[in-house]
Amino acid sequence: MKMKKIRNKPIYPMKVEISCLLLLLSFPAFVNAQKIIKLYPDTIPNAKVNGIKEVYTSGMYRGVTHPTLEIYLPEKENASGTAVVICPGGGYSVLVYQGEGVSTAKKFAAHGVAAFVLKYRLPDDSTMRNKTIGPLQDAQQAIKVVRENAAKWGIDPNKIGIMGFSAGGHLASTEATHYEKALIENNHHTSLRPDFQILAYPVISMEDSLTHFGSRIMLLGKNPTQATIDELSNELHVNENTPRAYITHAGDDTLVDVDNSIIYFEKLRHHHVPAELHIYQKGGHGFIFRQEGWMVPLFQWMKDSNLIDH
Repeated sequence: MKMKKIRNKPIYPMKVEISCLLLLLSFPAFVNAQKIIKLYPDTIPNAKVNGIKEVYTSGMYRGVTHPTLEIYLPEKENASGTAVVICPGGGYSVLVYQGEGVSTAKKFAAHGVAAFVLKYRLPDDSTMRNKTIGPLQDAQQAIKVVRENAAKWGIDPNKIGIMGFSAGGHLASTEATHYEKALIENNHHTSLRPDFQILAYPVISMEDSLTHFGSRIMLLGKNPTQATIDELSNELHVNENTPRAYITHAGDDTLVDVDNSIIYFEKLRHHHVPAELHIYQKGGHGFIFRQEGWMVPLFQWMKDSNLIDH
C-alpha cells in the first residue's frame, strides 16, 4: 500500500521546551554525569574565528561552537561494556540537549550502557568554513574519542554505537554511512565506524520528497546542488557494511515523514544489514516526551543483539 506523503514543515524546534522540562522534573536524578570533556583537545577543525556565543536556555543549546562530550558511566558491577554516543535533535538550529540527550543517557547508564551526550556544532557559515561537514566531523571525533579511551572507561571497543533524534538522527545515520572517509585528524587510523545505530524519528534524506526542509536549509543552505543533496541523503549510501540498526518513529509524524525511517529500513534489509523498525500508530514528532516506555523495546533489541545482558 502506498503511503500518503506528509507535507514537510520547515520549522524546528517544535513545541518541546515544556515537554523537556516536565520530563526532567519527573526523571530520577540517581545517575549523574561524571565529566564533561572537550571533543577536541586542541584546535577545532573547520572553525572560523567568530563572535558567536553559546546560549543555554530551557534545556536547549543554541549557537554551539565548542563541541563537548558529557559522560555517563554505569556502575561497574552493572556495566555491559557497551557504549553509545547520543546526538540530540533540533533541526540543526538548536540542540534539545536535556530532553533527548541527558535524560536518555541516564536511562542507558542505569541499564549498564556507557552514554556520551554529544554537544555538536550547529552548522553556520559564520562559524565554519564548510558548515555542511561540521556536525559530521564532531560525530566522527566522538566515536574516535570513545574508542580510543575504551579501556579507561570500561568499554568494549567493538560495542560502540551512535544514536540520534530527528536531525540528530540524520547526523547519526550520516556517521553510520559516511565513516570510511575521515574528516578529522586520525593518524592512528582508529575505526570511525559505529558498531550499531539507534534512530528516533530521524531525518534520513535530503531529497525533496522526504526531507525536513528546515534541517536541510540549516545544513545545506537554501539552494544546494543535487550532488550535495544526494551525498547527504543517507538512504543512498547503505551497503553491506552499514551498522545494524534500531529505528523508531510515529506514523502520524507531520514534521518528519515516517517514510524516512521506512525507506532506510528497506535499504538496510535489502543489503542484509540486521535492522528492527518500530512504528507507533500515534505519537507525533518527539513522541518520547509522551510515551514513557518507548525504550523498553529498544533495550530488548539490545539484549537480542548481545549488546546488554539484562
